[in-house]
Amino acid sequence: MTYGEAKPEISVQMGHKGKVRSVCFSPDGKYIASGSEDETIKLWEVSTGKLVITFKWYTGAVCFSPDGEYIALGSMDNSIKLWEVSTWKLVRTFKWHEDEVTSVCFSPDGEYIASGSKDSTINLWEVSTADVIWTFEGQKDEVLSNVVWSVAFSPDGEYIASGSSDGTIKLLEVSTGEVVWTVKGHKDEVRSVCFSPDGKYIASQAGIWDNTIKLWQVSTGILVRTFEEHQGWVTSACFSPDGKYIAFGSKDKTKLLEVSTGKLVRTFYDYRDALSSVAFSPDGEYIASGHGDGTIKLLEVSTGEVVWTVKGHEYAVNLVCFSPDGKYIVWRSYWNGTVNLWKVSTGEIVWTVKGYTEAPLSVAFSPDGKYIALGSYYKTKLLEVSTGILVRTFEEHQGWVTSVCFSPDGKYIALGSGDKTIKLWEVSTGELVRTFKGHTDTVLSVAFSPDGRYIASGSWDKTINLWEVLTGELVRTFEGHTEAVGPVAFGPDGRYIASVSDDNTIKLWEASTGILVRTFYWHVHAYKPLSVAFSPDGKYIALGSGDKTIKLLEVSTGELVRTFKGHTGTVLSVAFSPRGKYIASGSWDGTIRLWDVKSGNGVAQFICFSDGEWVVITSDGYYNASANGEKYLNVRVGNKVYEVEKYRDMFYRPDLVKHALEGN
Repeated sequence: MTYGEAKPEISVQMGHKGKVRSVCFSPDGKYIASGSEDETIKLWEVSTGKLVITFKWYTGAVCFSPDGEYIALGSMDNSIKLWEVSTWKLVRTFKWHEDEVTSVCFSPDGEYIASGSKDSTINLWEVSTADVIWTFEGQKDEVLSNVVWSVAFSPDGEYIASGSSDGTIKLLEVSTGEVVWTVKGHKDEVRSVCFSPDGKYIASQAGIWDNTIKLWQVSTGILVRTFEEHQGWVTSACFSPDGKYIAFGSKDKTKLLEVSTGKLVRTFYDYRDALSSVAFSPDGEYIASGHGDGTIKLLEVSTGEVVWTVKGHEYAVNLVCFSPDGKYIVWRSYWNGTVNLWKVSTGEIVWTVKGYTEAPLSVAFSPDGKYIALGSYYKTKLLEVSTGILVRTFEEHQGWVTSVCFSPDGKYIALGSGDKTIKLWEVSTGELVRTFKGHTDTVLSVAFSPDGRYIASGSWDKTINLWEVLTGELVRTFEGHTEAVGPVAFGPDGRYIASVSDDNTIKLWEASTGILVRTFYWHVHAYKPLSVAFSPDGKYIALGSGDKTIKLLEVSTGELVRTFKGHTGTVLSVAFSPRGKYIASGSWDGTIRLWDVKSGNGVAQFICFSDGEWVVITSDGYYNASANGEKYLNVRVGNKVYEVEKYRDMFYRPDLVKHALEGN
């Protein structure tokens, strides 16, 4: 592979956030490609374990072309994408399947691609034109499709083997698409098939109720041998390049079997999560394994040692909130409950609070910026912003505290909970003032009106309630959503309430009358809006979504003004800066991004790692980092990855980071 002139680019060593569904080596053995349920594809350098590049696509199946020039991706959008490795440009899209593409494989000469799908079909495609040569249609149940989980070409390119959810393995003739034979011997659906290098055998692996690998003779379809795994289900299997061994993944181990005898040769490492994919390197010296927790490991076959491990050291960011003066952002990590305070002007972490046994589900600054409230299971904690020290704990709820909100004067805090109630507390004393009852299911969000007279609440019961703070009385109920109502927010003048629902709509209501003013129909129907925020002037609404973008909508017209793109995971939280210049977004991809509202451009991304180290990188590639944060940074030139030290003088510019974050 050649790359021509390439510009050095800073990159962050970030692992997958979801199950690794597929791993494969490039034909020259220099790279490993991995596809994950986090909807990203990553390319790793084998010699170092460093991340070369990440790009987002709704995929799980990945395969290199025989010459290593291309990667084919089987996608959840029912298509196959062909990417050029040297440029990472999309070359071609193959469309025909009617459901997710679960498996892709190149023919040995690289002229064809075979694909299996959840639509019960196998397609043979011509790579140069993306035309379908033939389609094999399996039997379909009236309710469930017969999913084709795996396809593989024979080494001579004359046959395609397939494994399906009906428990069968089929051998198809490439020239005609005709079935040569069909066998059924597993007790569960067949999840993977592969040919031996000499083309004489097919190895098949089935689901968790089977726990076996079976070896079939290609010429006859006769079962030759069954390899039984008694200590955990088998998740993936592949032949070594010389055909002497089969590597397979089980519940918590990678194992190596001798084909001729069926004897267990070696067991590699104990894992905390099940293996989902294994692959041999072209020279047979290494095995790559992908895992359910997003981890990828490189194993040395001769010793059984782990050469390197890559995993996500960063946690999904599901809550972000600006301080009232805009100088700080508080955010919390989804999995470990860690709460961090960032200084916006420099990107530095001011403090980190760890040790929450229950991850906070909600966060809010007090209006004077002195306190942060964190809602979690049964309780809400009040922290001092200047120190991160715990000031007070509010405990009365009988369920998760899903939402917290301070009154505009800072005297009270409203808490919504899974116990279907909202409780109002006096901040200075910690005394419970009143309980609001009326919802029939979990309260998912609460918001004070700008004048502090009312509280709006959204619930799983599909309604929004408006409550009078002074008396606790229910003023009115807003009905119109057909699914659970998540985030609710008042406009800055208190005239309107915005509500976001699982029914894929955002509704704007007149607070004083309950009249529905406008419905914003979410145009990306596969992904629901998950977070909402009004701009300080009330003219715009920002929405974060599962399509990995933030949408800016004009309140008066409902028109889409701008889309902010850059995250590689679901956007879980959005917040406007106090003056409305920036939007901060937290994502499943483990980053916080700062966006310029007027231009739509990204300003910087903030990443905090599980060991407390952090980095902040501007859109121009300049970075600032904690003492040891640089260990997570690489510099990519083409598809070659270098230690950041070599380019430190070029990219380590805290002064330019500060300059960018101050809006210059």
